[in-house]
Amino acid sequence: MSASAQKRDWNPEAYSRFRDLRLRPALDLLLAVRSVGGGDVIDLGCGNGAMGPRLKERFLGHSVVGVDASPAMLAQAEETGTYGRLDEADIASWSAQGAGLIYSNAALHWLKGHEELMPRLAGMLGKGGTLAVQMPHQNNAPSHRVWGSLAEEFFPQRVDFEAGPSVLLPSQYHAMLSKLGDVSIWETEYYQRLGADEAGHPVRRFTESTYARPILEVLDAEEQAMLVQRYEQVMEKAYPRAEDGTVLFPFRRMFFTLTV
Repeated sequence: MSASAQKRDWNPEAYSRFRDLRLRPALDLLLAVRSVGGGDVIDLGCGNGAMGPRLKERFLGHSVVGVDASPAMLAQAEETGTYGRLDEADIASWSAQGAGLIYSNAALHWLKGHEELMPRLAGMLGKGGTLAVQMPHQNNAPSHRVWGSLAEEFFPQRVDFEAGPSVLLPSQYHAMLSKLGDVSIWETEYYQRLGADEAGHPVRRFTESTYARPILEVLDAEEQAMLVQRYEQVMEKAYPRAEDGTVLFPFRRMFFTLTV
């Protein structure tokens, strides 16, 4: 996670509430890696280290290095015992040389300036190395769009929307990276079954610990409660609950790999 994208540290427990759903695209990205150079395997934005054991198992003989800006997340990543090194760093200023794989799952959308960022990361790869990236591409869906529209309606100019996640079009990533190596880019929409939750609408519970963080953290407790109430009213219509309280929640993610 980028330090520039956060004012408070991440909450590992809240993030892990939907661990299995968040892990599936991470595994899909891992399976798409076809080439690794001779250098380190970098888990860029490693979070709580959920992918550390998988990376170590798949890329035997490589040192796996975790990079994240969140001390709380890194503390949990260390408990996995699978990283050769864990670096607390802002991805925006982090650098490496001769990496065999830079693997980044659900982290780079928190950074701006992808036109410069992605080629810069590609330049850190050694011969035969791969940059593998997965980012949520859900900003235009009601689950994400409504957080912003309601915040702007009730708390105008309070929220810095530039601090939130953003993703370019697939064609833009392809154009910037295709001249650097072999590029593969695709999107997948996951139909996620969110369990019933007595604490609120399942979609709210899914998004509040990630996408909605920059919005909620600038509001006081009373303002947060009001925004959550209005948000849930919309979610009941956009993503109606089944009789058992569960919700079928479509969630789109973008993937690409670049091998140099």
